[in-house]
Amino acid sequence: MGKSAVAGMFRALGVPVFDADAEVHRLQGPDGALLGAIEARFPGTTGPTGVDRAALGARVIGRPADMAALEAIVHPAVAAARRAFIARHRSHAIVLLDIPLLFETRGERAVDMVAVVSASPFIQHRRVLRRPGMSAAKFARLRASQMPDHAKRLRADVVIGTARPKWQTKQQVARLLACLRASLAR
Repeated sequence: MGKSAVAGMFRALGVPVFDADAEVHRLQGPDGALLGAIEARFPGTTGPTGVDRAALGARVIGRPADMAALEAIVHPAVAAARRAFIARHRSHAIVLLDIPLLFETRGERAVDMVAVVSASPFIQHRRVLRRPGMSAAKFARLRASQMPDHAKRLRADVVIGTARPKWQTKQQVARLLACLRASLAR
């Protein structure tokens, strides 16, 4: 969708950004805090470099009970890191929480505003298939496990489109941020 690029645009404009995906990678990386629990539940999916994402993905994607078990390990740790991030940045009027599964985890209840980053299915498909290790079948399984983009757009306060030149998305982000700052200044 371009979520990371949009988060980078906010960061460049001085907004602290909590990246849930990066936090998951840290927690599951070498010496990560979640390695023991993940290995205990999904034997053979971790090693000295952390979680073997391909092996773990093969174990959980398309298997709701296993995905729920993994989420029960990961989500509380990410939530704790998010709370710590917010506490560290409490002097900022605006922070951005980059959370891929916000609606699926009911996280929208804990934020003041939800911006959904969106692109057409064609562009999304093209972008995702460029990622290393991604296949059409894996992408289809991932999409089946997530809320559809059109449903997210309906629930959003703001939709940031990324199916346009990057400079236009940057303008949209800058206008949104200016409006938010002006609203908070009142």
